[in-house]
Amino acid sequence: MRDNMRNYIWIIALAVTGSPLGYAEPMVPSPSVPAIADGDGWSVALGASAEYEAEYDGSDNYGLEIDPIVTAQWRRGDNMLFLEGNELGWRTLRAEHWLVQTGLRFEDGRDEDDADELEGLGDTDDELMAMAEIRRGFGRDWKQWVAGRLMAGDGDIGAIGILAAGHRFGRRSDGDGIEVFAFATVATSDFINRDFGVTAEQSGNSGFPVTDLDGGFRSVGISAVGRWSIRDRWQLTAEAGYERYSDDISDSPIAQDNFEAEAGLGLTYRFGSAARRRGVEAIARVYGGSD
Repeated sequence: MRDNMRNYIWIIALAVTGSPLGYAEPMVPSPSVPAIADGDGWSVALGASAEYEAEYDGSDNYGLEIDPIVTAQWRRGDNMLFLEGNELGWRTLRAEHWLVQTGLRFEDGRDEDDADELEGLGDTDDELMAMAEIRRGFGRDWKQWVAGRLMAGDGDIGAIGILAAGHRFGRRSDGDGIEVFAFATVATSDFINRDFGVTAEQSGNSGFPVTDLDGGFRSVGISAVGRWSIRDRWQLTAEAGYERYSDDISDSPIAQDNFEAEAGLGLTYRFGSAARRRGVEAIARVYGGSD
């Protein structure tokens, strides 16, 4: 009975889409991995996002920020070149369950006039960091995964490491749906003091006490990411997150609170030779009983 149902779905899918089963699917069916190229070729997504977030790391004041979204991917099989927000890199899938990516990340600085609390601290420069990540998926459709990421720059910014574990809800396997993951971060003293340290010069200008933090544990948190395709070309994304800083960071005079939260929505339109129709392969897996 189940085999017959699969055959019926395959035939119906061909009639509706004019595409063979599995013709369009993301490299990894995970909402936390951007996916606009569903097959070989290139794809571009343009849009905008609205984010409600802290004025700076450690701030207790929040505001709404509107930003453009520009994403580009070029895919050949299980290999991809990508430009996604502030990251430029290469991504590959190995043995179906190992995702490896590496590249460069642009890390925004902090302006003194971002908030009144930063007066006297001066500006923090933008930085370019190298990044590398390994992610291991479990199950046929990557319902669970664990990952490790390392980002490092020159002596002015140092390095940060991130460990994460996630779970995707629902039975879809086309990359849409909701995913929740927990994470923990460790960082060098340079990275931590960039956001929360106070030098002697900054102390004299701001009145804050000199603060020099050691490297080590930085934070723990939890995030949720949702992605939904609308009429093939449009994508709606939603995200929300909570991050709790370490006690040492929380004691910094720059940290007005010991946590940071954020929420955001984004809408993009994708186009290109690899921006193909989705949903056929995912529907078949759902009705075929895949979890």
